[in-house]
Amino acid sequence: MTEEILLSANKLTVRFGGVVAVNNVSFDVRRGEVFTLIGPNGAGKTTVFNLISRIYTPTQGSIDYAGPQGMLRLTEQPPHAIAGLGIARTFQNIELFEHATVLQNLLIGRHTHRCTGLWSELFFSGRTRAAEIEARDKVEQVIDFLDLQHHRDTMVAGLPYGVRKVVELARALCTEPRLLLLDEPSSGLNVEETDDMAFWIADIKNELGITVLMVEHDMSLVSKVSDRVLAMSMGAELATGTPAEVQSHPGVIEAYLGTVDDVSSLRRTAPVQGAPA
Repeated sequence: MTEEILLSANKLTVRFGGVVAVNNVSFDVRRGEVFTLIGPNGAGKTTVFNLISRIYTPTQGSIDYAGPQGMLRLTEQPPHAIAGLGIARTFQNIELFEHATVLQNLLIGRHTHRCTGLWSELFFSGRTRAAEIEARDKVEQVIDFLDLQHHRDTMVAGLPYGVRKVVELARALCTEPRLLLLDEPSSGLNVEETDDMAFWIADIKNELGITVLMVEHDMSLVSKVSDRVLAMSMGAELATGTPAEVQSHPGVIEAYLGTVDDVSSLRRTAPVQGAPA
């Protein structure tokens, strides 16, 4: 794995009135890795994603990103420029056009590569035809990569939830990202679908060479695909390291389960299996 830094968050702080959602958080995402943010609900993970997506602006701190033209200050870019810089995102709550087909949803992901003007498209010039063919070819490659051939012409509204998750992932891949943000990709999936998602994430990293920054609660998925993990609680950093190192960190255990005394007390008061209530 290369040690080249693709994205660097520096002392990020976000305040909403009197609430500190993110408190002095710093981390680096290396090119070619899967880096995962974990933590209890309200830890500030999605807020960090929203900072990178430029939905929010940090109260303090900055984010640097190695874009196509070199390193730039991401927090100084307008929100509409983020996709064009090679950053794509999925959402915990699926954001697709339900009354469009899978193919049409994926073609929308090609908008950042549009290189034709109004008049060229109005008269469907040779340049526009070539661009349409290229867009369709790129989308078909993603359809094949994620085994969505059977659903190509199906309306999104008629698809099972698990397939919609894959379609949203496919649309993000159609932008040809350098950095892919996955916000709880296993949310709402069953065990088999979660295993499939782990397979896709590994292939996205290994076969497509895309760097992945993920927010996830399912620790089995985190352990399977993550190179490094950052644990957060109450908006602050707890630990950074491999999945095994972070899961065994006392601060992480306390954030998820409470203190050692809390866990011991729970064990003492829990009814013995088979004993009368």
